Amino acid sequence: MNIIKTIPRRIVTGIKEGKSVIEQDSTVTNVSEHFPGLIISDIWSSHEMPANLMVEKVIENTAFPHTPKNGTYFRYVHIPPDKDLGIATPMDGQHPLMHQTDTLDYIIILSGEIYLILDKEETLLHAGDIVIQRGANHAWSNRSEKACIQLAILIDASI
Repeated sequence: MNIIKTIPRRIVTGIKEGKSVIEQDSTVTNVSEHFPGLIISDIWSSHEMPANLMVEKVIENTAFPHTPKNGTYFRYVHIPPDKDLGIATPMDGQHPLMHQTDTLDYIIILSGEIYLILDKEETLLHAGDIVIQRGANHAWSNRSEKACIQLAILIDASI
């Protein structure tokens, strides 16, 4: 797998001397492969609400995000087929990557397809679909032959 082709470009705007400017324009460097082909890049994080527009903090890239208290998290995810990750959905339906976060998530499927698995049901998502994830226990299962790319914006919440 050529990881370079899956790393996004990030443009960060700002204000200098009262005028809008591009402060950063570069390929994202905070990228990791948590499993072969499962590429996660944590793009941006805020640590308070309202967000301080003058602060950027380097984010530790983890498989499962840790959204800051009263903050947000912006994540790019490249998910290869389950078979390429060595994942088989067990007969009891419990996917090995089930997890839950105390966040409100806005997830956009950019390309490919993927199953959103919940405790009692699942649904197949396609490019253009949007998920509003409200703290539910969930997993992602790519049963296709191609990678799925999604963007996720996580907002600290209470359950």
